[in-house]
Amino acid sequence: MNASLKARHAYAPTSAPTRSTRGIEYDVIARITYRLKTAIENGKFGPLVEALHENRNLWRVLAIDVASPENQLPKELRARLFYLAEFTDHHTSKVISREESAVPLLEVNTAVLRGLKPMEVTG
Repeated sequence: MNASLKARHAYAPTSAPTRSTRGIEYDVIARITYRLKTAIENGKFGPLVEALHENRNLWRVLAIDVASPENQLPKELRARLFYLAEFTDHHTSKVISREESAVPLLEVNTAVLRGLKPMEVTG
């Protein structure tokens, strides 16, 4: 490959578009929500506990993020997300001890996904 071709290749647009933080968050939450939904539908406790663990970790990370003074979300939204993280942690413990269903956790994640989903532009 000659120098001119190398230069054109180096400065060519990347094949993957730059993704927003919101898009990345959506994808992560969607992936974990799918695993949680699949585990609930499967009805096997082992895979459910694994999905619950992953979901709990997600919400712990979100709680740390919204509690940070550098977080630029509106204060009220940050408070609501922190509350959901606390709810998720508490409810997960109840699901693991077989006192409650995991469905409310799935509903919380689905509601958050609806809020993160990019708005479609109508023409």
